[in-house]
Amino acid sequence: MQSILRTAAAALTSLVLVLPVRAAQNFDGIPEPPTWGADESPAPSDAAAPSDSAPTPDNELVERFGSIEVDGTAVEFRSVTGRTTLAAEDGKARAHFFHVAYLREGVEDTDARPLTFCFNGGPGSSSVWLHLGAFGPERVDLGPEGFDLTQPYELVPNAGTLLDLTDLVFIDPVTTGFSRAAKGVNDGEFHGQREDVESVGAFIRLWLARNDRWTSPIYLAGESYGTTRAAALADHLQGTFGIYPRGLVLVSAILNFATARFDVGNDLPFVLFLPTYTATAWFHGRLAPELQADLRATLDQVEAFARGEYASALMAGDRLDPAGRARIAAQLARFTGLDAEYLLQTNLRINISRFCKELRRDERTTVGRLDSRYTGRDRDAAGERYEFDPSMAAIEGPYSTLLNTYVRRVLGYRSDLPYEILTGRVQPWNYSNVANEYLNVGEDLRKAMTSNPNLRVYVANGYFDLATPYFATEYTFDHLFLEPEDRDRISMGYFEAGHMMYVREAELLALRQDLVEFYGR
Repeated sequence: MQSILRTAAAALTSLVLVLPVRAAQNFDGIPEPPTWGADESPAPSDAAAPSDSAPTPDNELVERFGSIEVDGTAVEFRSVTGRTTLAAEDGKARAHFFHVAYLREGVEDTDARPLTFCFNGGPGSSSVWLHLGAFGPERVDLGPEGFDLTQPYELVPNAGTLLDLTDLVFIDPVTTGFSRAAKGVNDGEFHGQREDVESVGAFIRLWLARNDRWTSPIYLAGESYGTTRAAALADHLQGTFGIYPRGLVLVSAILNFATARFDVGNDLPFVLFLPTYTATAWFHGRLAPELQADLRATLDQVEAFARGEYASALMAGDRLDPAGRARIAAQLARFTGLDAEYLLQTNLRINISRFCKELRRDERTTVGRLDSRYTGRDRDAAGERYEFDPSMAAIEGPYSTLLNTYVRRVLGYRSDLPYEILTGRVQPWNYSNVANEYLNVGEDLRKAMTSNPNLRVYVANGYFDLATPYFATEYTFDHLFLEPEDRDRISMGYFEAGHMMYVREAELLALRQDLVEFYGR
């Protein structure tokens, strides 16, 4: 695969200046935004010459042109980058949304060309992960397994890009990336479950209007909390603007928060996390030989145990007799690699923090939450919870470094603002619309699918994802109470990686193949 990036001054003159550069294996030789040359029309004499390093004004979108080879076919595309102001009907600015769009060139019928709006989660995350990890034309190179953190970090052409299938618009919600509330507007107006859905939905409507793409098949692609946003957005867009999506791509889904909150009295997560504990123990070689032989066969066993005997034991609570407790503890020990006596002391209930700390405590090693293949070392090996997530620590530096370089040197956009990769500035996130209950946007998705018979859903699950475990996702979708013909519009993929399964090259390509089929239906 080859990637060719070039810049253009199309907005300044009818003559398009094309500056070919070598493939973006690193950043040497990638030009700054073009300046006037001797053979071009001069800038007006009363206009100050812009500085190459000056911030790009709001609502001034920067275009660049590129080409990438996908499955043997050259895909010519245009990138459009900038901040678009979202205003109230009275014209008062409310927020400035940063976004990057990749639009395929040479498309004769854009009405039939799919268009996918992409965002990550958090809350508080920018879209960098899906942008430079999964779907954009360039990706962060972390080696075959996602473990290579050698500096200097590099971008490489992305064999997993979706640009041959769909145009892409990567959105940073307010206070993430370069997106911000407008001057004089309280950014808290955007920091909440409903507030976020409404503002992102308003941006999508505005983008469609300004780009005349109302008739394109619309897809929403979200990761993590971005799947929460996508499910709620589908219902919101349909009910508010009459925008009926064709499909949702949910990467590492979390729709029902009851499945992931280890609260006193909520036994559901203990059951639903268990298969991922088993997968993690399998990866680290902590299971008996017969269970180490085949991951999928072992997961079939633990899923049956979790749904049956284990769930019944937790429901019994103090009514479970000593023999029953010992039997369940022994089975849990077999499937988790933890000590049976330790499991008895936890009342047969292992939360994620304890598991990540306990599995390899004898080696003073913790395992990751986003991706339990990663390991770390804490100052206090005797603690109850990990001090940091080694899987997040591993990838944050490369993605942050390369995003800040790529957006300036390749996309031609400049800002003096910090690019908020994953920020705590959105906290406290407002969940008052679901006060005293767990957020569950599964019902939003059910309503959207019931009222829109064209809406299809694809869900990507990582076996080593301890943030949004695959068994919890299956439980959620098993409890949407859809009719059989509606359930047929849901498909799932499974990957031997974590929350961001695409950091592992083989899984990135497998994810693409699933999506080739999904978009082709």
